[in-house]
Amino acid sequence: MNLIEEFNAYRSQMNEKIMAEDNKVIKRFFNLDTNTYAEGALDVKTKEVIGLACSMVLRCDDCIKYHLGKSFEAGVSRKEVFEVFSIGMIIGGSIVIPHLRRAVEYWEELENQG
Repeated sequence: MNLIEEFNAYRSQMNEKIMAEDNKVIKRFFNLDTNTYAEGALDVKTKEVIGLACSMVLRCDDCIKYHLGKSFEAGVSRKEVFEVFSIGMIIGGSIVIPHLRRAVEYWEELENQG
């Protein structure tokens, strides 16, 4: 199983378990997240790259992978994603570099898969 399949399988499996608990607060939060990234005044591509930059600054590898996948699906190019990486690094500083390495690895997996 490759990096992308492993991430998506684990995420799906755990989300199913979480949603099976039928907790109203958790379900509402998940729904809020889904609706935040839906088409609106900003298009999906723009929202996903914003989410990616924020995830880099917060140093959340799972979030970075998720937004990389969604950005790739939305048609973000390699040049564009590296500009987003640069924004994340400028805002987050050098502590973002290890997350950048893993992000580049994941992006290359997406390119090779697509």
